[in-house]
Amino acid sequence: MTLQAVFVDRDGTLGGNGHFIHPRDFELFPYSLEALQLLKKHEIPIIALTNQHNISKGLATELDFRNEFDSYGFYSAYICPHEPEDGCVCHKPQPGMLLQAATDHGLDLTRCAVIGDVGSTDMLVAAAVGAIRILVETGWGLQSLNKYRHLWYEQAAPDYIAKDLLDAAKWLINTIKRTTPE
Repeated sequence: MTLQAVFVDRDGTLGGNGHFIHPRDFELFPYSLEALQLLKKHEIPIIALTNQHNISKGLATELDFRNEFDSYGFYSAYICPHEPEDGCVCHKPQPGMLLQAATDHGLDLTRCAVIGDVGSTDMLVAAAVGAIRILVETGWGLQSLNKYRHLWYEQAAPDYIAKDLLDAAKWLINTIKRTTPE
């Protein structure tokens, strides 16, 4: 199989503690830039995929997050600004952001990967579109695997459980070959 893109969650996957942190105060994990650079070196587009309902509360703007992702070298970013109870089609685990990305970039989502730390959102959204599922143990990852496993694991067991984002990137590079999307 060839890999067309990698979707990466923000909070708890790239850095932070799994909770909302304004982009001006957000700190990447020490290995996150190396992981992103590794994927880029192999010409794999990296796309941010994040729920940020604090935008709807006025605590940050979508532009704050877009600028943050641009500074890390992301190819594109999909950001849901809605509250979970708003019933939108974009809030993970709903697949709206992934479906929009597929349309925007001509992606076959079964040839893409989602890397995240929350089973009940990141893994479920990946499973909904047939994408490769990688759960990182950082952020909420270990709690997703242990305390909250019953909420998602049967429907969306990870294809790989990574120690962190760098481990996930290395696994993808060593396991999946990438080709340019048509």
